[in-house]
Amino acid sequence: MYADEATIRRILTETGDTWAVVGLSGNRERAAYGVAEVLQRFGKRIVPIHPKAETVHGEQGYASLADVPFPVDVVDVFVNGSLAGQVADEAVAVGARAVWFQLGVLDEAAYERTRAAGLDMVMDRCPAIEIPGLDSAPAR
Repeated sequence: MYADEATIRRILTETGDTWAVVGLSGNRERAAYGVAEVLQRFGKRIVPIHPKAETVHGEQGYASLADVPFPVDVVDVFVNGSLAGQVADEAVAVGARAVWFQLGVLDEAAYERTRAAGLDMVMDRCPAIEIPGLDSAPAR
C-alpha cells in the first residue's frame, strides 16, 4: 500500500542521485551503514545525517537536514518510527523530492502529509533490496 512498484522505480531511477541518509553514522553494525554502501555502489551520492555529523563512506556528515548546504533529492530515514514523521516534515521543508522510510518504519500520518506536499514516498521497504533488481539501474 505504501510502496507501489512505479514509485519505487521512479525514486531509484529518476528522482535524483543525492540521498540524505538520516541516522547514518560510522557504526558498521547498523543497517544504515550497509544500505548507504549499496546506494553508493549504484551511483548515489550519500549524505550522512546524524547528530555526530561524522564523515561516512568518504562523505561529509551533517547534524540535520537543515545543515546540508546543497539540494537533497531523497531522504532515506533510519530512525525510530516515533521520530520519522518529524524527519519527513524536515524533508518537505528543505525541498527534497522524495522520502523513503526503511523496513519497519511506519507513520501513516507522515505519509499523507508528505504526499500532500507533492513528494513521492515509500514506507517499510529498503532501497538496497530494491535497487539491484532494477534493470535500468546502472551498477557503478
